[in-house]
Amino acid sequence: MTVETTAEDDRVGAAWRAETDAWIMDRLAERGIAGTGPVRTVRVRAWSIVRRLETSAGRMWFKANVPTNGFEAVVVEALAEWVPELVVPPLAVDRHRGWLLGPDGGTILREATAERPDPDRWAELLRAYAGLQRAVAPHGDRLVGLGVPDLRPERMPAVLAGLLADPAVRLAEPHRSALVALLPEYDHWCADLAADGLPASIQHDDLHDGNVFVDGSRMRFFDWGDAGLAHPFGSLLVALRVAADQLGADPGGPEVARLRDAYLEPWTDLCDRADLLRSVRLALRVARVGRAVSWRRALQGAAAPQWQRALGGPAPIAPEHETAPAAWLETLTEPDTAPADAPAG
Repeated sequence: MTVETTAEDDRVGAAWRAETDAWIMDRLAERGIAGTGPVRTVRVRAWSIVRRLETSAGRMWFKANVPTNGFEAVVVEALAEWVPELVVPPLAVDRHRGWLLGPDGGTILREATAERPDPDRWAELLRAYAGLQRAVAPHGDRLVGLGVPDLRPERMPAVLAGLLADPAVRLAEPHRSALVALLPEYDHWCADLAADGLPASIQHDDLHDGNVFVDGSRMRFFDWGDAGLAHPFGSLLVALRVAADQLGADPGGPEVARLRDAYLEPWTDLCDRADLLRSVRLALRVARVGRAVSWRRALQGAAAPQWQRALGGPAPIAPEHETAPAAWLETLTEPDTAPADAPAG
């Protein structure tokens, strides 16, 4: 019997769709789970494809990433071993192809607070996430062995130099000259950050309320395809920007400062407050290059032949995505984004 496809199904290659269908059904059968409907493609981006199906054990989700981000599947598998309460443990992974199959995680925090964004829930999110980073920090070398990009501070000056030398990173003047002139200062930022005594850990790099499942007070983090091993505080770059936007708050104001402080609570046994705040300011600068390299990696993966097979042709790249690596590098010359200090407590 022919199953009618959807518009999103038609955006991926038919052969690849059949291949993933078979893999999904085989993995379910190994666990005695029956599919109760067809596998449907629900989201196609230049760097990832998400598919969904209903089964006898509830809704299941499948995700495939571009090859350069294919480590997400094994990272989720590892996180399920180290912090099972803070992620959705996968049902199956294909390490070679970077495929991930897992159960439905429930309600996304952004959906749960859509009518009234809640700073208290954001504070809970940041505390829980910091706890995840503390727990994962001892496993840094294993993360790199699983394919997670090594973006520790001491490596970031070379990363920036590489991006500036990459012709695909389309930096116009005067931005390129300004960034070249900034290289020595960036080196100092990285050296100071590397010497602050805080352990490198997994850095989500796209942390916000749309990438967290919530069930009462329990939070579980997902969408690790942008992650790296880095200074942990770099996660605040995206998180605080999105929080300010969602809450309608001043990015440099006291409401966002309180969220920053909620994130810092689990780290207070390692450094005093002044040193933690200094590390936040440095990490928010250094992590801008991390965002640029994350975008560059995704775009490189989108051009890979095996990914184009998945899409049934070249990946469509939106103009704002094509220019994202350069756009993030250009923010290096902008003022600090760290919120102003606020009294603890």
